[in-house]
Amino acid sequence: MTTPASGVPECSSVPVSAPGGGCPASAVASAVRLSGPEFHTEPHLVYRTMRSEHGPVVPVELPGGFPAWLVIGYRELHQVTSDGELFPRDVGLWNQWEHIPEDWPLLPMIGRPMPSIYFTAGAEHRRHAAMVGQALEEVEPFELRGDCEQLADRLIDGFCERGTADLIADFAVPLPVLVLARLVGFPDEDGTRIAGVLRDLADGGPGAQEAHLRFGEHMQRLLAARQAVPGNDVTSRMLAYPGEFTDEEYVLDLMAITAAGHLTTADWIGNSLRLMLTDDQFAVALSGGRHSVAEAMNEVLWEEGPTQILAGRWAARDTRLGGRSIRAGDMVLLGLGAANTDPHIRQHLSTTAGISGQGGNSAHLAFSHGEYRCPFPAQEIAEITARTGIEVLLDRLPDLELSVPAQELVRRQSAFLRGMTALPVRFTPVRPTGDFA
Repeated sequence: MTTPASGVPECSSVPVSAPGGGCPASAVASAVRLSGPEFHTEPHLVYRTMRSEHGPVVPVELPGGFPAWLVIGYRELHQVTSDGELFPRDVGLWNQWEHIPEDWPLLPMIGRPMPSIYFTAGAEHRRHAAMVGQALEEVEPFELRGDCEQLADRLIDGFCERGTADLIADFAVPLPVLVLARLVGFPDEDGTRIAGVLRDLADGGPGAQEAHLRFGEHMQRLLAARQAVPGNDVTSRMLAYPGEFTDEEYVLDLMAITAAGHLTTADWIGNSLRLMLTDDQFAVALSGGRHSVAEAMNEVLWEEGPTQILAGRWAARDTRLGGRSIRAGDMVLLGLGAANTDPHIRQHLSTTAGISGQGGNSAHLAFSHGEYRCPFPAQEIAEITARTGIEVLLDRLPDLELSVPAQELVRRQSAFLRGMTALPVRFTPVRPTGDFA
């Protein structure tokens, strides 16, 4: 996974150079490549090895050979996310732009400077966050739960008579996007098409660029429809917000809301179901223990959070972090999954709260932290969607069990995202509850 740690910078180890021809600060001989099966089979082992060999801030190499720093220390990550001036989410600061090809697969994930809530910093970010936050805050939790129950029942009706299902493809992936489609104002029939676009986008593969274009086209059509006929939805509330925003800004913010909420919530559902199906500690949830559902979901945020690595932050000036010299414009990746397993914070939690970092403790960094964290209304929407969906599923199919050995379950091949590619189960067939069209 890593080359021998010599401690001597070697520009040849990363096939790019710094602006002006200098050696990138993170292009060290022992840089860890953010690829390979270990990241989706044994991520905790990968992070332990990183911590042992590099400490809390790790020099890494992105696909294509581009250098970055991965922050895996809880305290160091807290420091980065708490200082939006020193480490802003300002992609325009990146000192590698002159080397980035137009077809780089990670480009849709990293982004380019653009006027959206996700790719702006400082006052401009706060302007977008105020509009989006207010639109999301007005989502009524009771109505949201009702929508989640109805959509979950509709999905379960599609496979409940078979006695078998893939809970990822048949349930965990479509549910959040159907819920989000309703929230932002799409008709239900558009939800599955958008889900396919978002999967291609999040995987960062060859189709990511084309998926990004299709995603934007969907949002442009939605915006035009709501400008013509407003409704009771997030898009209409954004349009009604007092302030000057262009159509491009509305579209980009809608893309950010939907993309950030879809696959992460789907993986939260899938990872929670996998835990309940494979870990005796949470098996009571399968027999209707609703409190145990919440505990399993919180355990997942600590141990197998959907977002393992978040891109990113960029250093506004030369600085020091975790004993490393960070150069102005260096990319700083947030190792959320690794930070949550940092033994220093786990030991502190254990000695001060009598826990090991799970249970009801929510000091995890699964939603990031600081000015650019996932907005609290969005966190609530994700939690209601995931928990309601799981509870409806377990109420309808109480005897769920895996139909393959647990060791055969496969994770998505990504260092950035943690989720299942499939979760095959069997159960006693039941009748559909009704027509939810």
